[in-house]
Amino acid sequence: MSSTSSPPPGQPSPDRPAPSDEPPPRRDGAGQPPSPPPHHRSRAWAPGFVVFAGVLMLINGTMEVLRGIMAVHEDEVFLTTSRYVFRFDLTGWGWIHIVVGVLVALVGAFLLTGAAWARYAGIVITAVGAIDAFLSMPYYPGWSIVVLALDVFIIWALCVYKPAEADR
Repeated sequence: MSSTSSPPPGQPSPDRPAPSDEPPPRRDGAGQPPSPPPHHRSRAWAPGFVVFAGVLMLINGTMEVLRGIMAVHEDEVFLTTSRYVFRFDLTGWGWIHIVVGVLVALVGAFLLTGAAWARYAGIVITAVGAIDAFLSMPYYPGWSIVVLALDVFIIWALCVYKPAEADR
């Protein structure tokens, strides 16, 4: 028999260090730990932007439906102008707002469920809503400006999200 015996399992030998539960640090070719990617912080916010856009779309769509109902009932809060190029009957504008509002809220709900197509549909339908808000500006200027600003934020939030980077 040999004079050297191996230590019992789980015991460190004088030649080897004790086993550790932590994996060894990763190193690049130069012996340095790899640096984190420059966008590692922004990836955590991207899904938040999509949720932000979805919630804004639900709110914006609901309020557009309410605005449309007010217009259909010819509420006194709307202005009338006789010299506007895109002149519609107030009831016509009301129905346009109701339809666009329902579509915006519906796509916003699908966006919150994680439907991949909803991001692109959200960009398109929100752009239609922004055009709608611009064209109806003479009838209700204050609210049209607010809706236009919300639409810009929604489109921005949906455009900056890159799902390929978020999955890395």
